[in-house]
Amino acid sequence: MGFYDDHVVPRIVNLACGTKDMRPHRDRACAGLHGEVVEIGFGSGLNVPHYPDAVTRVTAVEPADLGWRLAERRVAGSRVPIERSGLDGQSLPFADDSFDTALSTWTMCTIPDVAQALREVRRVLRPGGTLHFVEHGLAPDEKVQRWQHRLDPIEKRLAGGCTFSRPIATLVADAGFTMTELDEFYASGGPRFATAFYLGVAAA
Repeated sequence: MGFYDDHVVPRIVNLACGTKDMRPHRDRACAGLHGEVVEIGFGSGLNVPHYPDAVTRVTAVEPADLGWRLAERRVAGSRVPIERSGLDGQSLPFADDSFDTALSTWTMCTIPDVAQALREVRRVLRPGGTLHFVEHGLAPDEKVQRWQHRLDPIEKRLAGGCTFSRPIATLVADAGFTMTELDEFYASGGPRFATAFYLGVAAA
C-alpha cells in the first residue's frame, strides 16, 4: 500500500460512510448481533454506536492503521470491549468456531479475494452463527450494471481497491452460507451505480 491508500483512503471512507443517510442501514445490519462478534473491515468504528446490548465483545479486523487511529474516540467510548486483532479478512488468526456472529459493512467491495474472506468468516463462526452485512454491489438493472463495469477501474484506483459490481448475495451463498434475510434496494443519496445495496443475514 502506498501513501494514498494508507493516509488518504481511510479518511475518504470515514467521511463517505459516516453520513447520516448510512445510519439506518447500519442499525439494520447490526440488529441481531450478539455474544462474541468479529467485525471484518472495522474501519474508523462507525458501527460502534449501533451494536445491540446483546453484544459482549467485538474483535476488529482492520488493515489500515489510520482507520484504527480514527476509531480511537469511538472505541474508548464504547460500552462493549473492542480489540483490534487481525489485519487481513482473507486470513483470520482465529480458531474454528470462535465467534457467535460476524459483521461486514461496505467491506466486501474492497477485499481482493472476497470469496476466501467469506470462507474464513464461516470457518470462525460457531455452528448456527450468523453473518450480518450491508454492502453495495451489482445492481439489478442491466443499464446500471454497464455503468458499474465501466467505472470499476476508476473506483479501484480512487477508493483503495473498491469495486461497484460484485454480486454480493451470490458470493455469500457460494461461500457456504444460507441466506436467512436479504433486502436488495437502491439507497437514497447517491447515483444508482454506487447505491445498489444488499442488506441481510446469512447462517453458517
